[in-house]
Amino acid sequence: MKLIVGLGNPGKKYKNTRHNVGFRILDHLSLHLDAGLPVANEKFNAEIAEARVNGDRVIMAKPLTFMNLSGAAVNDLARFYKIEPTDILIIHDEMDYPVGRLAFAARGGDAGHNGVASVIGSLGTDAFCRLRIGIDRPKPPVKKEDYVLMPFEKDELPNMELAEERAVEAAYDWIKSGIDKAMGTWNAV
Repeated sequence: MKLIVGLGNPGKKYKNTRHNVGFRILDHLSLHLDAGLPVANEKFNAEIAEARVNGDRVIMAKPLTFMNLSGAAVNDLARFYKIEPTDILIIHDEMDYPVGRLAFAARGGDAGHNGVASVIGSLGTDAFCRLRIGIDRPKPPVKKEDYVLMPFEKDELPNMELAEERAVEAAYDWIKSGIDKAMGTWNAV
């Protein structure tokens, strides 16, 4: 069994922001796997969809808390479904990459990402997989916390649309083949 969580902030106000890349990719992945869009589940305080890939059950979730508290939903889902951290994929925005670049990581610190920090804190480990989607760094005088809540610039949209499509393919590869193969395929691109 696998758990894939897209990080973001709930509500229409945040829908098209840089911080909500994980939510958008999760919606695309859920539709790609014929699971429909995730629906609200009060028990886990998340929107959830479920699919099967090669007979393996895949739970997809978008926490309904704000980014900084995402870990609670991830932990609740992992405990309920008895999913090991190595079978969890967190999809999130990454300021250390240019817009549209994506890469997997098998584990690691939070690199200043509050949503990832929340997941690490709630799970008590950093041994979960990540699919990081580049959003680039803000140009001064824009502050990081303001930048992540801004939409992409018009000239960035084609790169992000392509990145979101590629991220769906990459997540699918992770489900089928695991983190090592996914890193070998996608981190070199």
